[in-house]
Amino acid sequence: MSARAAVSEEAHSLLVGGVRVDLVLRRSARRSFALQVDHRGARVSVPLRTPLGEVERFVHGHGPWLLDRLRARAQAPQPQVLEVADGACVPFFGRALVLRLVPARAARWRGAADGGEELLLPAGVDPQRALVRALRARVLDWYRGRVEEYCHRLGVPVPPLSLSSAATRWGSCSTRSGIRLHWRLIHLEPALIDYVVAHEVAHLAEMNHSPRFWAVVERLYPDWRAARAALRRAAATLPVIATAASDRGRFAGED
Repeated sequence: MSARAAVSEEAHSLLVGGVRVDLVLRRSARRSFALQVDHRGARVSVPLRTPLGEVERFVHGHGPWLLDRLRARAQAPQPQVLEVADGACVPFFGRALVLRLVPARAARWRGAADGGEELLLPAGVDPQRALVRALRARVLDWYRGRVEEYCHRLGVPVPPLSLSSAATRWGSCSTRSGIRLHWRLIHLEPALIDYVVAHEVAHLAEMNHSPRFWAVVERLYPDWRAARAALRRAAATLPVIATAASDRGRFAGED
């Protein structure tokens, strides 16, 4: 059986605490059960041949948690979709980046009169995608320098680095693939981005969230508690660029 055939998804509906809940039932070659709520709604992941009755018992067993999460998402303010237009502004390392639509084939950066920057985007050829490409390229170069700095502080080799578009996580660290950082961090102040970088670099020493791990984070970024709280507040304010609609998830944490 191919890997593709070993995964199935189907819509399912059931009553939980008297409330009708629609969710996606995902079956795969996993060994455990998992229930999550994100920007797509509720999802339950189970081993491939799990009987439906067992799935529903698992969901009912987590009913109060599930209903609380669904209510919280329904009440949360929805992010505003950024319409890319000449003169529009987008947060850029905590400052306002002015967008200009110009006759051109590719995006180009230039200095602005106030000491900031402007991004010139090609008009008429999907400026939203051009904006995302330009921001991703710019932030990847910046991330490299910050990851190298924190690896130097910790005394560990610099791992591979790549960008993420995960729905709910700012970053992740793996012994196999290295560090991944969400490109939308580019909207935030550098000090908050540094906290995420320090958090992921700390996993190179402690691949867990034990007290030892947080001690490493504190060595790298002493004010991590305040930064973590500020990051959670900032997550609700990020703009959504139309072509990046899959990135609308509300961020839950670093990894």
